[in-house]
Amino acid sequence: MRDSIGDKKEQSEEIVNQIKKLSESVEAYSSDITGIKEADEGLTKDNQRWVEELTENRGRSLFYPYIGSGVGRGVYVEVQDGSVKMDLINGIGINIMGHSHPEIIQATVQGALSDVVMQGNLQPGKEMVRLSKKLVELASKKSRLKHSWLTTSGSMANENALKMCRQKTNGARKVVAMKAAFAGRTTLMAEITDNPSMREGLPEYDDVLRVNFYDKDNPSSSQESLDQLKEHIKNHRGDICCFMFEPMQGEGGYNVAPKEFFVPLFELCKSEGIPILNDEIQTFCRTGEFFAYERIGIGEYIDVCTVAKTLQGAATLYTDELNPKPGLIAGTFAGSAAAMSAGLKVIEILERDGFIGESGKIRKIEEKFIGMLNQLNETTCKGLLQDACGMGTMLAVNPLDGSADKRNKLLSVLYKNGLIAFGCGKGPFKIRFLIPAVMTDQDIEVAKEIIEKSVLELA
Repeated sequence: MRDSIGDKKEQSEEIVNQIKKLSESVEAYSSDITGIKEADEGLTKDNQRWVEELTENRGRSLFYPYIGSGVGRGVYVEVQDGSVKMDLINGIGINIMGHSHPEIIQATVQGALSDVVMQGNLQPGKEMVRLSKKLVELASKKSRLKHSWLTTSGSMANENALKMCRQKTNGARKVVAMKAAFAGRTTLMAEITDNPSMREGLPEYDDVLRVNFYDKDNPSSSQESLDQLKEHIKNHRGDICCFMFEPMQGEGGYNVAPKEFFVPLFELCKSEGIPILNDEIQTFCRTGEFFAYERIGIGEYIDVCTVAKTLQGAATLYTDELNPKPGLIAGTFAGSAAAMSAGLKVIEILERDGFIGESGKIRKIEEKFIGMLNQLNETTCKGLLQDACGMGTMLAVNPLDGSADKRNKLLSVLYKNGLIAFGCGKGPFKIRFLIPAVMTDQDIEVAKEIIEKSVLELA
């Protein structure tokens, strides 16, 4: 079998060794990052200058005065002011392997050596082929998903999925979605997202029908949601294009539902010919399995599934039945060669190094981190860190009195003390953690000290 020039370039020992040397040079810098560190007074003004410049250019202030310096190490990241923070939000779920991971750096550089930056509908490269194949391989193990379409963002993956569903249902318009749902930032995704503040000033299209998400404190929760779905179908029969859900809600509060909640809803949809759209933009790779539907045990029902974030890009996965007609789905940009290469490497590391499965590293992080939060709630922070919840490396807790004001103040104090987290939920307002899968027991102890200190400062 003959090699193309591109094959020879990719297999070049010289290039591979040069990439490895670059990665080792970065490691030499990142090795100086060993833990939390306060800001350097000499760099504080420099960081502020960067923050002000970005604020002015985009016309909106940053949530944190954070400009990354470009170097980190695992759970730790250096800010341009010289401080080192423990990053437990990962850019809202993107960097599951943490900062400056040598293999991710090498894969990214290898992809960046492609002849073009962006690949797309007319110019796919080998990176696109490999990543698409791997996604289908993973998805088809416990579902009927057989195809993968790459794109650049979670919102676009969801848009593509909805187009497929609408075409399959002969142009049906309505989307059944959960209360407290988050779907993305495009116009349609903003409407599906159950948060009026995220579509202020936008027109109402009346495309969305709501069903309650599971409420563990309400014994009638499952039946009430099923009754709501039945009523929607009765009132809009033939005009519902899909049932769209997050297996574990992200922005909505890290709400989790058991298989027993979903199955009656899905079976009703199946009997009515309504496609089931599983939004795993945030849960992909993070629940202890590659897909949350695997952990919950609902893969057989899924017609379309969207993934992003940890993928370093996005994809829509779908069954043979939902395969769109030519022309419906396309795109100049499917993603950069560098991002595709890095995304594939993330999957390979998770699969190779024991992160996935019941006894995998992600499940152990979940157990230990939730245990740490519960211990604080029962001891020094009594009653101030309630209802720790979530799956895998997606964890949340209700802090203090559950109000938005106290939650936001706590986020600021955590950041000041060296830990980056973010909010989710609404009544109660929670703190969420999107934890790097490389977090160690020692790192959890450091996080415990910062969380305890910060909560007690406010309490």
